[in-house]
Amino acid sequence: MSRDARWKALLELLVERGRLDVEGAAAELAVSAATIRRDFDQLAEQQMLVRTRGGAVVHGVSYELPLRYKTARRAPEKQRIAKAVAELIAPGEAVGLTGGTTTTEVARALAVRGDLASGSPALTVVTNALNIANELAVRPQFKIVVTGGVARAQSYELIGPLADGVLGQITLDVAVLGVVSFDAVHGAAAHDEAEAAINRLLCERAERVIVAADSSKLGRRAFARICATDAVGTLVTDTAAAPEEVRRFEEAGITVVTV
Repeated sequence: MSRDARWKALLELLVERGRLDVEGAAAELAVSAATIRRDFDQLAEQQMLVRTRGGAVVHGVSYELPLRYKTARRAPEKQRIAKAVAELIAPGEAVGLTGGTTTTEVARALAVRGDLASGSPALTVVTNALNIANELAVRPQFKIVVTGGVARAQSYELIGPLADGVLGQITLDVAVLGVVSFDAVHGAAAHDEAEAAINRLLCERAERVIVAADSSKLGRRAFARICATDAVGTLVTDTAAAPEEVRRFEEAGITVVTV
């Protein structure tokens, strides 16, 4: 296992459990305890975790794994979700994409759609995510609009009041939200309040809103609310979603697509 793969695995386990010990992590990853100690020390130097005697813990209760370490988590589910979301978008539409691993996959799915290979433009994409803009900017048939703002290191998203000037002047056909949590009662949410505020503006400027979220995000709550449940028209998730969760969203008037 490469160092990058180990670090991703360690950070994923740490986010799930809150605490890891050296011996347990070494056994789980099938590497030596010395390797895990070195990994913990190096990750601590990058402020990715807090080193403890015999192990490591996350930074606080609202820890968020930076995007570059989340790309491998539930990747097959996110790719299926992204393909289904892309199919809900019509040629010529204006699409808002928030940041996140699932919405990044949505951007990639749109980029390879045959019926979007040409047009003037084939799609207008408005995003506050620098990585999404970077991937789509090489597609001349797409018109890419990037909001202003200050870059947030964890998610590559632009946040802050500078984005309001752009978002206040546009209208969107559809906004696609990547979320930390989506609950039938409490709505969609993110870890960071500034990120949630920009995502909320994208929703308000859109005629319809799609939440793209794997099943691990459903029925959960997070610190900063993006929008109420009734602001969302469609939820696209994976088939591991609990039937009772799906039913709650449907009873709230949301069309649920499972893939």
